[in-house]
Amino acid sequence: MSEPEPTAQPAPLFFERGASWYWVLFGPVAAGLLVLIQSSGGYGVQPLFPSVLAVMVSAMLAVQVKAARIHTSVELTPEVLRQGTETLRIAEIVMIYPEPGRPTGWRKPDPEKWQESRALGELSGVPRRRVGIGLRLNGRRTVQAWARDHRRLRAALAELVPGAIPPPELVEHDVEPGLDDRADGSQL
Repeated sequence: MSEPEPTAQPAPLFFERGASWYWVLFGPVAAGLLVLIQSSGGYGVQPLFPSVLAVMVSAMLAVQVKAARIHTSVELTPEVLRQGTETLRIAEIVMIYPEPGRPTGWRKPDPEKWQESRALGELSGVPRRRVGIGLRLNGRRTVQAWARDHRRLRAALAELVPGAIPPPELVEHDVEPGLDDRADGSQL
């Protein structure tokens, strides 16, 4: 009898882990520093306190790292974009918004409309130290993808969705009608 061929997962085009397990080593490092402080005090080394410190700090950091690896990881394959635990099919992406302009003066520029939209994943917003990428989905939905290396993710998305990045002058701005129009038809 022949066995069915296992279906291999396609190699990711873009991948970011949420956090590194190296942070867990901070517990033993802190315990080592405590041992140095104890030995330099002249009272000898008492191993109970450094051991408890190493276990407690490492355990707390392990929980944090595990959560970050679940909720802030990014994976892009030819079929799907996974942000944390949320998965978005590439076929749903209609347009990739251009990067927002850089501030030129002292004043912080007003955010683009897509920067106020929902971030993908189950977090309440774009995670810290990550940059959002505006995506227009079918059904006129707008969301934010995000990554640390946002330019590389944007380039990989642009390859998968041909014609998704229009020139900035052709981008339809999401402005609610009536807010920027005067009664005489002139702009504010």
